[in-house]
Amino acid sequence: MSREQGRKLVAQNKKARHDYHIEDVYEAGLVLLGTEVKSLRAGRASLVDGFAVLKDGEAWLQNVHIPEYVLGTWTNHEPRRPRKLLLHQHEIKKLIGETKESGLTLVPLALYFKDGKAKVEIAVARGKKTYDKRQALAEQQAKREADRAVARRGRGE
Repeated sequence: MSREQGRKLVAQNKKARHDYHIEDVYEAGLVLLGTEVKSLRAGRASLVDGFAVLKDGEAWLQNVHIPEYVLGTWTNHEPRRPRKLLLHQHEIKKLIGETKESGLTLVPLALYFKDGKAKVEIAVARGKKTYDKRQALAEQQAKREADRAVARRGRGE
């Protein structure tokens, strides 16, 4: 049997890019149970309420929902249990320094398999204010309108 290659996306937190200014992104491994891996391979997970915390020199992923494996038995896992993130010590120290600053938090952006191993992309992020969100939405709409106008012009309308 050949080893799995490439990147297979399981879940993505699109709302995080809308709600936060992303300042730095890290890739971390996850400590998972067997039924969690099977549930992820089935493509089932939600990062919507997820966040990461640093305590006792370790990084933990909180509130990420990985549903119970359908074919699991008594060995099934708890869907929202804290999961340890696998990061190098120097990365954890850097994260501790960055999150000491007021207003910064750790948010999961994506959950995926990379070469057969479960990975999570976490970002150091600063929350956006309401007016920032409106401004970003207005810029998106203006860009979309400009693209449409260019496409119409190219078709000769």
